[in-house]
Amino acid sequence: MTFDKININEKDKIKDLSLFASNIVKEYFDPIIGSAQNDYMIEKFQSVKSITSQLSEGYDYYFVLDDLSQRIGFISLYPKDEYMYLSKFYLSKDNRGKGYAKAMLDFIIEEAGSFGLRGVTLNVNKNNPVINVYEHFGFIKIKEEKNDIGGGFYMDDFVYRYEIV
Repeated sequence: MTFDKININEKDKIKDLSLFASNIVKEYFDPIIGSAQNDYMIEKFQSVKSITSQLSEGYDYYFVLDDLSQRIGFISLYPKDEYMYLSKFYLSKDNRGKGYAKAMLDFIIEEAGSFGLRGVTLNVNKNNPVINVYEHFGFIKIKEEKNDIGGGFYMDDFVYRYEIV
């Protein structure tokens, strides 16, 4: 598994990422939050314009590649306070349950350590079944948040943290 970092000047890769991400997020989250909110969030957070803006603000985006260099997922992260904030963590449907999530989390934890950060934090929708995966890998729920994202929609999340020992 490798991680292909996307740079702000790579316009074609940003377009590819937007389409790739939108397809995964649509398939995964429509049943959890409904298509209206999901479509709104995809436009707000995964459009070419949004990803470009996030890259300019210090986010790092990576395509996750399998051993054949095929794109199987993507992640986004950035340093926030004393922790690495994991903004996006997705695998395509056919690649879930194959052990890739552990390797992805290991990479993210390594990145946090390379920045001298204390660990990793993330938000996860309260109804997202992936919560079990985060807990299995040592993430601890630290609080709940309900954030207004506009359009009459809210993100109703748990906040999880992983401490680097």
